[in-house]
Amino acid sequence: MGRLEQPHPHPSPPLEREGGKSGDARKLQPRLHPSPPLEEEGEKPRILLAPMEGFADDVLRDVLTRIGGYDWCVCAFIRISGNVLPRRAFFNACPELQHGSRTAAGTPVRVQLMGCDPALLAANAARLAGMAPAGIDLNFGCPAPLVNEHGGGAALLDDPERMHCIAAAVRQVVPQGMPYSAKMRLGVSDPGRAVECAQALAAGGVDELVVHGRTRDDFYRPPARYAWIARVREAVDVPVIANGEIWNPADAARCRAETGCADLMLGRGAAADPFLARRLRGEAVPGWEEGMAPALAQFWNVVRRKVLPCHAPGRLKQWLGTLRHAWPQAEMLHRQIRPLRRPQDIDAVLRAMGVRLEWA
Repeated sequence: MGRLEQPHPHPSPPLEREGGKSGDARKLQPRLHPSPPLEEEGEKPRILLAPMEGFADDVLRDVLTRIGGYDWCVCAFIRISGNVLPRRAFFNACPELQHGSRTAAGTPVRVQLMGCDPALLAANAARLAGMAPAGIDLNFGCPAPLVNEHGGGAALLDDPERMHCIAAAVRQVVPQGMPYSAKMRLGVSDPGRAVECAQALAAGGVDELVVHGRTRDDFYRPPARYAWIARVREAVDVPVIANGEIWNPADAARCRAETGCADLMLGRGAAADPFLARRLRGEAVPGWEEGMAPALAQFWNVVRRKVLPCHAPGRLKQWLGTLRHAWPQAEMLHRQIRPLRRPQDIDAVLRAMGVRLEWA
């Protein structure tokens, strides 16, 4: 998956104030689309957290999986080109490998590889397999121009035969019992070869497919083409997981109905509303003060420890820029923090909004 784009304002939940009046920002609440949870339809579908390169690193994965609702997640892609990477490269990309390939909440983390050379990908997958990841995933969906110029990511969707060669080569080195998946888009410029690509991966030996309902050239523009995901699901004999434009329970219900897929992968919708997976499971979720503010504090506390002071503010602004589409308090925080450059100045704003910091 390419770098995170800001969610389109149309599909994200509209916002409202309690009582319909302006006032204390902490009383602002997101207005959620009413929809029955997926479990009420009689199934217990898996809900997965998508890889989001440049955004969903181990810090955000930790926050989101502590909130809960995810069966497993995937780290952002590791680009394979030219050589077999040292072990430290895999640890840097997926720090959870040093902790049983799980987040602190116990959620399994699969490691995603991206490249276009079957033999080289297999050699790196063999090294990775020796590090006991929770699973190995292949990237055939990143739309980033730089990646595609080098033949990786979604560019491979024009070459189903190479996709098959990659899947088959990696299959040979993935140990029996280790989950092996792939994530793909519908095509480069049109979805005409989506079924062929999916069949190539299934024939190559992947255990399951995540299908993002857009082409590469669609980038992240809505809508997601759920009818094409349904065609893929009907054409392969491995489980298909639907991905794309799931911002709220109503979107999830529509995606499931139109694709026929029980399992869903959440990307930008999860970043905008960290409680989305729990909402889809029909769980009661807390509001800003009880839920989102502590999650934001956890994120900032870790960023303050791990990231250089000159870069830490940017990390928080990036997430707030996404959260503001579902949480009005985040919109207010984003406006106040946006001009600030020093972490200590941001600390003061967060405290004023009721966010408890470790050093407060």
